[in-house]
Amino acid sequence: MGRFSRLGTELYDGRRSIDFVGRKWTWYTISGVLIVVALLGLFVKGLNLGIEFKGGVEYSVSLPKSEITQGNADKIRDAVAGTGIQAADAPVVNTSGETIKVTTKTMSNDDADKVSAAIADEMNVPESKISTSEVGASWGHEVANRAVKGLIIFLILVVLLIWGYFREWKMSVAGIVALAHDILITVGVYALSGFEVTPATVTGFLTILGFSLYDTVVVFDKIRENTKNLRQSRRTYAQLANLAVNQTLVRSINTSVVALLPVGALLYVGVVNLGDGPLKDLALALFVGMAVGAYSSIFIATPLLVQLKAREKEVTEQERRAKARQKRDIDRYANVPVFSEGMPVSEEPSGFGGTAVLTAEDDDEPETPQRAERRPEATGSGRTAPAQKAPVEQSGSAKRNQPSRQPRSKRTK
Repeated sequence: MGRFSRLGTELYDGRRSIDFVGRKWTWYTISGVLIVVALLGLFVKGLNLGIEFKGGVEYSVSLPKSEITQGNADKIRDAVAGTGIQAADAPVVNTSGETIKVTTKTMSNDDADKVSAAIADEMNVPESKISTSEVGASWGHEVANRAVKGLIIFLILVVLLIWGYFREWKMSVAGIVALAHDILITVGVYALSGFEVTPATVTGFLTILGFSLYDTVVVFDKIRENTKNLRQSRRTYAQLANLAVNQTLVRSINTSVVALLPVGALLYVGVVNLGDGPLKDLALALFVGMAVGAYSSIFIATPLLVQLKAREKEVTEQERRAKARQKRDIDRYANVPVFSEGMPVSEEPSGFGGTAVLTAEDDDEPETPQRAERRPEATGSGRTAPAQKAPVEQSGSAKRNQPSRQPRSKRTK
């Protein structure tokens, strides 16, 4: 941990730097590949929407824990499909805790009773052990529409918040792109994994958007602090933005790891111990979204912001100044001005006795450098000695006995 702490200090001070902004095309390529894979999974395999969104009938069969097996789940699936009811020809059967859940399409009450009886006969349990819940298709569509509206309102508020806080619309654009990046990859993971999308999943989506936005705002705030006095800085905007990412890197890693550990534990418990349920859906969305959100805040949002501001006048001028300083610092003595026609008046360095003035008596005659009148030399110090007032004679004190070094006790005798 001591080495990690020293690394964080060196990154914050700028003694060590990771070039996040300069390698933006590498990060863009990685994100592009992930997004393409996510879109393929979304359009080819599709999302496994829960009963809350598409409507249907759900049966929960309560059994002893020893009988909650995949074999019994397969028996129930065959029994439900064998009823001959069209809405139950492709049931979805999952194990969850001490129950086996069966989901079918929307059907009439009589058909629902037939399916319940078939399950009871197959598992040799009374129908009282089977609970039935029906969700209408219209209610499922209403839940889906409200989820989409909530997401849109959230994104609008995010744009206004970042724009109002930083006074910079380009930061809002970079933040929204990072959020869209996180949503696409998380949705693609759900499509590829086959996890069921439930209202708990939507809650997880909104939570990860808030986490990703928080991390992005922290980095942007550090960028604003570093670039507050851009003209007085010796670095370009890209260098200062990259410094901000390095300064917040350790904080981002620490907060992400601390957040992912409990969420990973929830995901493990939800998948291994509890089986199908809202805890698993919520944990997967949180785990994937937090990991991708930390990545996008560092590797996507900041490089994109620098790219959007690259053509601003203040940024380009600062880049020219920084390059000129860097070129001058390589060899200071090579940067010597050369006289040319029309050169402005320049002062001669102090110590050479005056100021060089360029004058021209006529516009037709070439200008020749002339020296201004020299100031009178200082007397008593400097280059010349003061004038002698009298000849030098021997002083009367020359014949006087000079004091000798004696102890203080004998000096008064």
